[in-house]
Amino acid sequence: MNNALFTFARPENEPSMSYAPGCPERELLKEAIREIESETAEIPLVINGEFVRTGNTGSVVMPHDHGHKLAVYHKAGAEEMERAIAAANAAHESWSNMPWTERASIVLKIAELIDKKYRYILNAATMMGQSKSVWQAEIEAASETIDYFRFGVHCMNELYGDQPASEEGVINRLEYRPLEGFVYAISPFNFTALAANLPMAPVMIGNTVVWKPATTSLLSSWYLMKIFMEAGVPAGVLNFMPGPGSVGSGVVLKSKDLAGIHFTGSTQVFNGLWKGVAENLSLYRSYPRLVGETGGKDFVFVHASADIKAAATAMVRGAFEYQGQKCSATSRAYIPASRWDELKAEFDIMMPQVRTGDPRDFRNFVNAVIDEASFDNCMEYIEYAKGSPKAEILFGGTGDKSVGYFVQPTIIKTTDPHFRSMEEEIFGPILTVYVYDDDKFAETLDICNNTSPYALTGAVFATDRDAINRAENVLRYAAGNFYINDKTTAASIGLQPFGGARASGTNDKAGSKLNLIRWCSPRTIKENLLPPHDFKYPYMQED
Repeated sequence: MNNALFTFARPENEPSMSYAPGCPERELLKEAIREIESETAEIPLVINGEFVRTGNTGSVVMPHDHGHKLAVYHKAGAEEMERAIAAANAAHESWSNMPWTERASIVLKIAELIDKKYRYILNAATMMGQSKSVWQAEIEAASETIDYFRFGVHCMNELYGDQPASEEGVINRLEYRPLEGFVYAISPFNFTALAANLPMAPVMIGNTVVWKPATTSLLSSWYLMKIFMEAGVPAGVLNFMPGPGSVGSGVVLKSKDLAGIHFTGSTQVFNGLWKGVAENLSLYRSYPRLVGETGGKDFVFVHASADIKAAATAMVRGAFEYQGQKCSATSRAYIPASRWDELKAEFDIMMPQVRTGDPRDFRNFVNAVIDEASFDNCMEYIEYAKGSPKAEILFGGTGDKSVGYFVQPTIIKTTDPHFRSMEEEIFGPILTVYVYDDDKFAETLDICNNTSPYALTGAVFATDRDAINRAENVLRYAAGNFYINDKTTAASIGLQPFGGARASGTNDKAGSKLNLIRWCSPRTIKENLLPPHDFKYPYMQED
């Protein structure tokens, strides 16, 4: 056995490639896109390392060209979920007892495979399957995913190194045990990086996992699963289970061995899972860990002292990159009346330059929303604003789903700070702005704080330090990631640990040691080198 003491130093963040005209990576990516669009993949289940084809299939299509089928996938039923749980339980003992440096080696190999071998095909699958621009795919499907694994190993190093002090005659130590049972991971469509992290964060710390990937991002998730297997994740440790979430959850929630749920998605679904756990609490071997990142109604608050061009840029990027389909996307903004005309003038310059279309045309800034349900939801909010006397459409306000699910980036101006699109999560390319009186800065901060049930991300734009400090204090619980003079999106692993509170989730900061500790059940071990042989204490002696 290798008894060396390994130390994994803090890594550097993975740089993102530019894909500018003339560079080699641009052509390599285009070649990968041609490969993706030229074939129809078959996506099976993976249970205990074996490909399982149920014959109950569905289709994966391009959101920007929904007549183009990218893949056919097999759906997991209740029987397959039971098999996956059994496989995870059977693999638990050997995986949980594997030396952590061996697990770290597998995790670091995943990062290297994505970086050096599969970067372009994973980006292409993300672009075609989730309708992401080349830059949006590169910064997360490649760079952020790599960072999750490299920083994850460093975080394991830090976690396991956190040990209690010992004293003369006594040795104290902490064992960071994996949870007893299996973890159920449910990943969202909008980030390939999250599809990688949600199942693999528990896995790297020694747990076994049943993974339910989002149907609308199955192609990139399937490539991830194949990469994990190539890197050496053992059979049964991670079981890949596409299919209806209701079927999978119905089986999982009734298993006595459910040890935890790692979730990113809607608040409504997470609440349902939490209720399901509560209803079955007497069944479980131990209290399941519930870790969830859910919705957001993220804000930009502009003070009269703000750099308006910077604020406008942050809003356009924060609201419309990846069609606003980020939990952190800017969806409401508060603008002082004295600066509104300047901000509107900046929008007048920027918005006509925002191109919408197919991600295969690299000039497009905005692509398609994920599916027809998302398109219809966005258009319903737009039509509501068009019919309200409290709102006007400043930009956009149209959509077309004949070929792809394209919603034009839309800015709504409202006279009501509690207007529907100021309060409700839309998850689309729609930004609503409210213009407030300059002398009501403090009052409007309170409105911002109390308007939404969510508390994920938010930003203040100001050069007045007193205004910044006031906003930071009033909005202390309104955002788990708070930005000063920056957009609300694009948190980096190791730099801005991500997560929010209130209805936005449990704030366990994905990609950090704070998240990994949730997948451990620490055991304190005390060893007395010379235990006493007499029960009496000195104070008991006679004078």
